[in-house]
Amino acid sequence: MSEPVQQEKPEQAEDAQMNPEELYREEIYTDRKIGVIRALIPIHVSGEFDDRRPVIYTGEAQIMTQMGPLPISFEIKADNLADAVAKYKEAAKAGVQETIQKLQELRRQEASKLVVPGQPGFTPPSGSGIVMP
Repeated sequence: MSEPVQQEKPEQAEDAQMNPEELYREEIYTDRKIGVIRALIPIHVSGEFDDRRPVIYTGEAQIMTQMGPLPISFEIKADNLADAVAKYKEAAKAGVQETIQKLQELRRQEASKLVVPGQPGFTPPSGSGIVMP
């Protein structure tokens, strides 16, 4: 007699456990014109600064598309806030370029998909003589 196959369950909320060794405090900086810089500051469980790990800086910006504003997030490799502010422009350019490349790749993938009868999204042209079962 064979044993029943155990199916993998998606991670459930009650199983979620934060790692006390990987905590960060988030600080947000903005000039209220161009964008936002987020600083993820490593901390101990006590809330004190953890100087063993680096501060992580990320930037946020928006680009306008035909569908409306598209938020862009990107990493800023910096040693401190002043360095992150100075490097924001170049990091934002790189983040926007990367996002545009990803969008172009998605478009290429969508354009290359074949639509065949019987699949969702297929609508035979009227008067084509194609009869769907």
